[in-house]
Amino acid sequence: MKVIEIPWQRYVLPPLHEEGPRFIAVFAAITALLFWAWWPLGVVGTLATVWCFYFFRDPVRYIPTRPGLVMTPASGIVQMIGPSVPPPELDMGSEPMTRVSVFMSVFDCHVNRIPVAGTVIKVAYRPGKFVNASLDKASEDNERNSLRLRSTDGRELAVVQIAGLVARRIRCDVKDGQTVGTGERYGLIRFGSRLDVYLPAGVNPLVVCGQLAISGETVIADLNSAEPQRDGEKI
Repeated sequence: MKVIEIPWQRYVLPPLHEEGPRFIAVFAAITALLFWAWWPLGVVGTLATVWCFYFFRDPVRYIPTRPGLVMTPASGIVQMIGPSVPPPELDMGSEPMTRVSVFMSVFDCHVNRIPVAGTVIKVAYRPGKFVNASLDKASEDNERNSLRLRSTDGRELAVVQIAGLVARRIRCDVKDGQTVGTGERYGLIRFGSRLDVYLPAGVNPLVVCGQLAISGETVIADLNSAEPQRDGEKI
């Protein structure tokens, strides 16, 4: 039996994304001024600084390595599952694909990860609005950055970073033609947003709406399985 020791730092002091320190420094400086002005405001600033630290956390993930597994690229709530046409800028046709949407609140880890090993066929950014990312129309109206991926077995899927109501920055660190691995870090969205994954034809999602997903660790589909789509219930 394999046993992994879980370090306390994973929950208390996780590693930070490289964008984090400068924002934390700004929050800390403002907090110092608030303490100087009136100490109760300083307490509020301290809480905000702690929140900022955890927003930019980049924890270690333990990625399942079985070929064909599609992992969730974001941590949050599985909000929508259903047919939808992928973004037109990816040139993937007009046939609907099964879309799995994961909503990230401002309290979730916002580091995004590659859902399946393969090659980046196309990266496409499109400016847009900043309506609430929990709304279905956000997929069409909001600022987004889309990836067209070809898995190692030749099938194609898409993953789309969508800005939210307070998000004003989408970061994507991969390029056209780049080879990527399952669970590899590839981007970040500030602050509160959504990721959509478009699955290949015939591939059913293995998550249900309302389920909590963990980026890089929760399996949302299996390219090599014929298992039907799962149902779920609130208990």
